[in-house]
Amino acid sequence: MEKLRLIKELLEDKKAEDITILDVSRLTNIADYFVIATANSPVHSKALANQIIDELEKHGFSADHVEGTDYGNWILIDFLDVVVHILTKEWREHYGLDWIWSEAERVEV
Repeated sequence: MEKLRLIKELLEDKKAEDITILDVSRLTNIADYFVIATANSPVHSKALANQIIDELEKHGFSADHVEGTDYGNWILIDFLDVVVHILTKEWREHYGLDWIWSEAERVEV
C-alpha cells in the first residue's frame, strides 16, 4: 500500500484529476491494482509520469515498463503489481477504462 499511497500523493501534488485506484487482482493476472488519473494535456501527462517514475525510484520501486511518453495522451507505467494509467480527458472518456474495469473494487489510500 505504500506504493499506492506514494503514487496518489504524487498525482495529487501535480494536479492530476479524477484519481481512481482499482483492485483488479481478482479480475486479471496483469496486476493487483490499476491507478487511473486524468491529465490536463499531453505535457501534463508527461510531467506526471516523470514525477512518479523519479520519486518511486527514490523509494526503491522501479518501473518495469513505460509506454506512451512520445505523445502523452495515454501513458502507462507498469510497476508489475501496480499499473498507472495517465490519460488526457478526451482519451480517458474515449477508452473508458473505468467502465471496462467497473467490476473492480475501488480502493481508498
